[in-house]
Amino acid sequence: PLPIIATGHLTTVGASKSDAVRDIYIGTLDAFPAQNFPPADYIALGHIHRAQIIGGMEHVRYCGSPIPLSFDECGKSKYVHLVTFSNGKLESVENLNVPVTQPMAVLKGDLASITAQLEQWRDVSQEPPVWLDIEITTDEYLHDIQRKIQALTESLPVEVLLVRRSREQRERVLASQQRETLSELSVE
Repeated sequence: PLPIIATGHLTTVGASKSDAVRDIYIGTLDAFPAQNFPPADYIALGHIHRAQIIGGMEHVRYCGSPIPLSFDECGKSKYVHLVTFSNGKLESVENLNVPVTQPMAVLKGDLASITAQLEQWRDVSQEPPVWLDIEITTDEYLHDIQRKIQALTESLPVEVLLVRRSREQRERVLASQQRETLSELSVE
C-alpha cells in the first residue's frame, strides 16, 4: 500500500518561530490546531524555519529551512528529513545535516566590546566572509556608528549586514520620547 502524505505551508498551534517568519492567516485563524489535520501517514509542513515535531505526533513535522533566514537562526543545525515507509506506514525519519555554506554571527555590546569581539577575525582568512549582525548596547548618541563600524571591519573577512541598537535600548529611548510633548522640544 502507498503511504498517504500531506503537505502544508502554514503555522500550527504551538510551533516555535524565528524572527524571519511572517505571519500568515487562514481566514481569521493565525495558527492551525494540529489535531485538525486529516488522517495521513506523514504530514510535511513548511513556513516555520525551525525543525520540530508538532503536538507530540511523530508523523507531523516541520523540517525547517535548509539555511538560516535570519540572524536568530545562527548556530542552529539545519537539515532535511529522509522519511522511510514500510508497508505504507511511517518507519523512520532521519535528519540529514545541511552543511553551512555562509557563516553568520551576531555581536552584542558597547563599541569597546564590539571592537574586542571583531578581533577574532583579525588574522583569519575566511571565504566567504562572515555575515555580521551588530547590536549596540549604549545610551550614547550614535550619529556616526555606521562609519565607526565600517572603519573597524575594513580589513577583516566580514560583511556587516545589520547595525542596530539593542531592543532594550530602543524601547528605553522610545519610552522616554513618548513622555515628551511638542511644546517641550526646542530647535538646536
